[in-house]
Amino acid sequence: MPQQHGANQPDWSALAERTESAGRRRKLYMIGGGILAAAAIAGIVATAVITINAYNKQAASGGSTGGQNTASAPPQPEPTFADVTPPPPPNPLAILSNPQKDTAPLTPTGLFFGTQLTMDGRQYTRDATDSTTNCADVAGGGLGGVLAGNGCNEVLRATYSRGSLTVTVGVAVFTGTSAANNAKSQFTGYIQPLVGGGVPSFCHGVRCSMSANSVGRYAYFTIAGYTNGSAVTYGDTQAPQAGTDIADFAFNRIVQRGRDEANNS
Repeated sequence: MPQQHGANQPDWSALAERTESAGRRRKLYMIGGGILAAAAIAGIVATAVITINAYNKQAASGGSTGGQNTASAPPQPEPTFADVTPPPPPNPLAILSNPQKDTAPLTPTGLFFGTQLTMDGRQYTRDATDSTTNCADVAGGGLGGVLAGNGCNEVLRATYSRGSLTVTVGVAVFTGTSAANNAKSQFTGYIQPLVGGGVPSFCHGVRCSMSANSVGRYAYFTIAGYTNGSAVTYGDTQAPQAGTDIADFAFNRIVQRGRDEANNS
């Protein structure tokens, strides 16, 4: 006979079924939770792999991998060089042509510097010097008129000798290049020989060698002859050579004056 249960007795069969059903659910929950946990762990691993790969890529490209943000150094400016061309030095001839620039002291001993000079092995001694602002007073045979007509301001003279050969050079100073060129092209007559300092009279009443030239605002003239009273003949080469030597010396000294002024400007 089937066992009778009281009204207050529990239904043991129903309880057993519910207990078994709850166990199955717990197993499912546990299995499901394991799946979820496994998925979470897999996600953490994947995230770690992605993070490590990103770290490696950033390091390989030179980026910062530290936790602290660091600003990169600004690019350094490249050095620059100014394209400056220095001005050319003053032209000595331009200075010698302009009385406003040609202002250095001018004296016979300064212009005709030194008491001895040698030109191509030929040695000369400076015997006398002088200067005057009355240009016509030291010129003869029409040269005085030429100097005065072109506005000569001053004449500086020097006499050089080599044996019986004697040369006087006269440098006339004008206000500009045109006046000096005119004095050269209009040249006539002669510069008066400068005697004294042991130099006897020369080139009086005899033929002598004469020359004229100019540079800048200066015209220079020479007269060369013999202190023994001999005339300079057409075949004579010594007197003309002496005149050329002293004229070249005068030219060099005038140009040197311009160079000195250019260097000091």
